[in-house]
Order: sequence, then C-alpha cells, then structure tokens
Amino acid sequence: MTGRPTEPTLPSRRTFLRAGALAALAVPLAAACSPGYDESPDPLAPLLSAAEADVAGAKALTGAEAEAVATARAAHAAALKTEVDRLNRPKPTQSGPAGNAPSSLEGLKERLAQARKQAEGLVPSLPRYRAGMVASIAAGCAALQQSSDQLGRGDDAGPVTVPAGPPLSQEAAEAVQQALAAEHAATWVYGLVSAYLPAAFSGAVTRGSAEHVKRRDVCERMLSAAGQSPAGPEAAYVPPKPVTDANSAMELVATAEADAAAAWLGVIDRTDDTALRATALNALIGSARRGTAWRAEFGAKPVVIAMPGQTA
Repeated sequence: MTGRPTEPTLPSRRTFLRAGALAALAVPLAAACSPGYDESPDPLAPLLSAAEADVAGAKALTGAEAEAVATARAAHAAALKTEVDRLNRPKPTQSGPAGNAPSSLEGLKERLAQARKQAEGLVPSLPRYRAGMVASIAAGCAALQQSSDQLGRGDDAGPVTVPAGPPLSQEAAEAVQQALAAEHAATWVYGLVSAYLPAAFSGAVTRGSAEHVKRRDVCERMLSAAGQSPAGPEAAYVPPKPVTDANSAMELVATAEADAAAAWLGVIDRTDDTALRATALNALIGSARRGTAWRAEFGAKPVVIAMPGQTA
C-alpha cells in the first residue's frame, strides 16, 4: 500500500478561476497575432491579368477593332488594378490563358467572351462597391462585342424580369425608382425619334421601345410588391440637344441608353440580393449593347464606352 488516495484530487475553485483568466487572455492575444485581413486570393486578380494581356495583344495589332479593344481593356485594367492594390490580398496561382496576350482578332474575340462571362459570374457574390465595377466591365466587354462582327457581336443580355425573392429593401426601392424614371424617359425618346429616322431603322426603334416598356413594367411590379408607389412619367422631357435630323435623333437614343445603364448600375450598387443584381445586370448590358449600336450609326468617337453606367 502506498497511501495515495483512491479518488482523484479535484482542483480548487481558485484554480478554475485562474485557468479561466488565462483562457480569456489567450483570445485577444491570438487575435493580435492574426493578420487582420482576408488571406484568400483576390477574385479580381484573374480579371486584371486578363485585361492587361488583352491590352498588350490589341496594341500589337492594327485596325479600328484592335484599337477599341486596347482602349477599353486598358480602362478595365486601370480600375481593377486600383482595387486589387487597395486590398493587397494574395495573388492567385495563374491558371489558364489569362496571362497570354492574344495574337489575332480571333483571339481577342475569344478573350472578350471569356472576360465577359467571368465578370458576369462574379457580380452576384462581390461586395457592392466591387460588384458595380465588375458589372460595368462585363457591360464594356459586351459593348466591344457589339461594336464589330470581327469581335463576335456576342450574345444579347438575358431578359429583364421581376426577380424571385423578398420584396425590395427601402434602399433598393429608391434605386429602382430611379431606374423606372430612366425607363420612362427612354420610352419617350424612342417615340420621339421615330419621326426623324429613315424607315430602315424602324425595326431597331420598335425593338428598343418594346424593351424599355417591358423594363418599365418590371420596375412598377417590383415597387408595387414592396408597397411603394411607382412614379409616373414626366409631363415632358427636354433633350440635351435639339433633335433636328437622323444623326441628332440617334445621338439622343444613345444618350437615353447611357442614362438607363447608369440607373441600373445604381441598382447593383445598392443591393445585396443576387436575383435583383442579375435583373439589373441584364438591363445594364442590354443598354450598353443598344447604345453601342446607335453610337456606331451616327459616328460617335469612341464608339464603345469602356465602362457603361460609370460616371466620367
């Protein structure tokens, strides 16, 4: 027999308190030793790498299409670089052809389609201040596609529909009211210009007008479902420049599409709802593409707005 107790000795209450105090101290110490920022790779870094490669490839080519791509993608790269550098998150491992400069217009065509798809895929999940920028870049790629057959024309945007999900928040409802105002104005513009454009443009006018009427209805339904009163159209609209001929009529339509793009980008900037963002992104891309087509018709320089919806 050793004389040891047959039951374990229990620690005193003071021991428990001392252990608890040490554990409490360990939490802030661990936090103080943590890096304090997101260590995951920046999802915008691949977009930046692709934009920089596209600029290099486009500058090595000749022709109006290559020049347009170089200019627009340089604007995309500059916006992305500012944001990537600001957060200074780890760079992802390079994968795929993002870092390889395209060596032909066919290569640029493929790269624009890839960049647009990648940007569109990121919009639903990004923080607001990033989602708006990336949505604008997606629209810029879509506008480049629309500007030339050699760049592929690309696919039209998806339909603008009432998003499934909860009613609009107050902040989002205010943004949708602004989009509704832009849609009222665009509908009025398409009605005005029909008197100044040749018959060859009647199809484009009819399609554009019908699209804006649909969007107007979508805005009104979203607002009504949220318990808001949709604002009606103004009694009259004053064009920024007098409409006197076909060219000035086309310029006014392009301006209306740019205003609509800005309003829908404002919706993306003011919501976290992924379904509403998708609706707004489709509207933004649709206006960017139609605006590009009209700008090409009246000879605007540049034809392509690099980041549709963004303020200059």
